[in-house]
Amino acid sequence: MTDAEVIVIGSGPAGLGAATELARHGQRVTVLEREAEAGGIPRHCGHYPFGMREFRRLLRGPDYAARLRDAAVAAGVTIRTRTSVTALLPGGQIEVTDDTGPATLSARAVLLATGVRETSRAARLIGGEKPGGVMSTGALQGLVYLNGQRPFRRPVILGSELVAFSALLTCRHAGIRPLAMIEPAARITARSPAAWLARLMGVPVRLETDIAAIHGRTRVEGVTLVTGGRRVEMPTDGVIVSGGFRPDAALLRGSHLEVDPASGGPVIDRWGRLSDPAYFAAGNLLRGVETAGWCWSEGRRTARAILAALAGELPATGGGRLVLSHPALRLAVPQILGPAGGACPHDRLQVRLDVPAKGRLCLVRDGRTIAAARLDGLPERRLSLPLPADPGAGALSLTIEERA
Repeated sequence: MTDAEVIVIGSGPAGLGAATELARHGQRVTVLEREAEAGGIPRHCGHYPFGMREFRRLLRGPDYAARLRDAAVAAGVTIRTRTSVTALLPGGQIEVTDDTGPATLSARAVLLATGVRETSRAARLIGGEKPGGVMSTGALQGLVYLNGQRPFRRPVILGSELVAFSALLTCRHAGIRPLAMIEPAARITARSPAAWLARLMGVPVRLETDIAAIHGRTRVEGVTLVTGGRRVEMPTDGVIVSGGFRPDAALLRGSHLEVDPASGGPVIDRWGRLSDPAYFAAGNLLRGVETAGWCWSEGRRTARAILAALAGELPATGGGRLVLSHPALRLAVPQILGPAGGACPHDRLQVRLDVPAKGRLCLVRDGRTIAAARLDGLPERRLSLPLPADPGAGALSLTIEERA
């Protein structure tokens, strides 16, 4: 593997979108992907809708991933699959391994686009036995769409994020009929119209309910639900543990790069630069889950910032460090708020909540509100706040002025 001007780690929509944009502007770009095929999560999603923003047509996930790959290759991008990055080193050097053995590569810029992982059963502290038939939505989609398997017939789905409704579509494709969707909160996490899909499929949504334990020796035989203080036993042959997305940031945690404890992803400035300016990041590594189209667009915008960096046109790193000043706030990206410019990919602050909140979202500098927006949001919903071109010097905090 030869060195490139830019190395992109991860071949989902953000990584391929950025790589294609860079190559179209004359850069030598290599994309590194640990899987056997490039395309990211959409490769596992054998349903609609993908592609309207990028290709102006509705596509199934695998077709969308193939179009992204084809566009990148046509632009001159080199894609290396079955290649794992093992270390990120200062100055744009990385250590990798593939079937030829370990190697060290270097580039003038490295873009991290490694995406997200769903929160596991263990991380959710669900008790009981450890039988087969407990899996994430991503694992389910891989078995159904890539392997043609049907891992169970009557599972329950834990979670109500948009990806949980994607799991419903996957189940329908495979002839699986879920018994219920289980949601611990008082309302679904996805927007309300998504609940109609469950109703049309005859799948009840059980709110304010959680899974306390999973039972079975070799295969799932049932679950214990907790609802309204009561424990209810439900026979089932599978559990889909859906959503709870967190950045896939294992490489960051073993590196010299600064990690944001709030998001679990990297600390970036408005140009997408990390604490080492040779590194950039885009896509769901930054904040948990967003749509494929959003990540593709963000990848392209970050590519333009990388082009500006390679031309020596970016301002020096630095700026005000953002502090979250309200308990309802879970994360905000970017975390370093310096002056913006023409190629700046982040002109809005992307925000996520831990709990529902209403009022006014306020960016405050030295006790004065410099940007604000009405807030009526739920956890995992896309929230944003327009950023001033130059927030100025001084301490910056993000807070919520709650309604009386």
